[in-house]
Amino acid sequence: MFAFLWLMLLTYARLASATDSRDVTYPSPIQVRNIFLLAGQSNMSGRGGVINRTWDGVVPPESRPSTRKILRLSARQTWVEAHEPLHKDIDVNNTCGVGPGMAFANALIQKDSSIGVIGLVPCAVGGTKISEWGRGSNLYNQLVRRAGAALKGGGIITALLWYQGESDTVVYEDAKLYKMRLERLFRHLRDDLQLPALQVIQVALASGQGAYVDVVRKAQLGVGFALPNVQTVDAYGLAMEPDSLHLSASAQVQLGEMLADTFLQSLPLPIHVQSCACRTTTFHNFVFRFFT
Repeated sequence: MFAFLWLMLLTYARLASATDSRDVTYPSPIQVRNIFLLAGQSNMSGRGGVINRTWDGVVPPESRPSTRKILRLSARQTWVEAHEPLHKDIDVNNTCGVGPGMAFANALIQKDSSIGVIGLVPCAVGGTKISEWGRGSNLYNQLVRRAGAALKGGGIITALLWYQGESDTVVYEDAKLYKMRLERLFRHLRDDLQLPALQVIQVALASGQGAYVDVVRKAQLGVGFALPNVQTVDAYGLAMEPDSLHLSASAQVQLGEMLADTFLQSLPLPIHVQSCACRTTTFHNFVFRFFT
């Protein structure tokens, strides 16, 4: 009996040591009011401060945690305290660093005291093409599933923040089809989330892996004219890490603040959770049907 208890204690200690001590799970009384989906590839996942696949661990003041005000949905689909790297348990095959999400959320809190508790839902995965995000793909299904899980405690899905496209600059055919694929993705997400007016704030590329960055950027800058309620933040010219592909930590802070300004400027009225309760219930029913 003693040996069994000792084994259980050892197992618990190992599990505890493997868990980030800052990942504090919050109970239901701390209700998320506004939920933001973060999706795309590495620059949304965050590579700020990552050199040679090692993160320096430096978190800018603008990206530090705001206790009980900013939560993130973990890979286990529970709300935990949000801190960098936001995507550490989502983009698991890459080294994650500073991204735009925390700076975005902190800027919202600073500029709009009525915003309430913010829930960030990391879904970005480095190195992914737009074709890998098509309806029915693993990435797409994960995004929809995590959106549904985020709603279980209440609140509304307020916007999708999207930053992707570097991988589509390598092959001309991918770059040429980018606009069509991106518009289709946004339409499908709005349909499947049953949020036809879901706000989308996308980021136009600052860099790329291939020669067709201008083709993809042109596609991104044109999407807002084809679809309603799509805004574009241009990352071109922001500071890069030495790899000339990923934004630096300071640039990620700038980008997060730009995303926050764009979001706040697009609001015609203050956010009211009550006015969206009906669509939240409808989406809960949809998620149950879609994945059962």
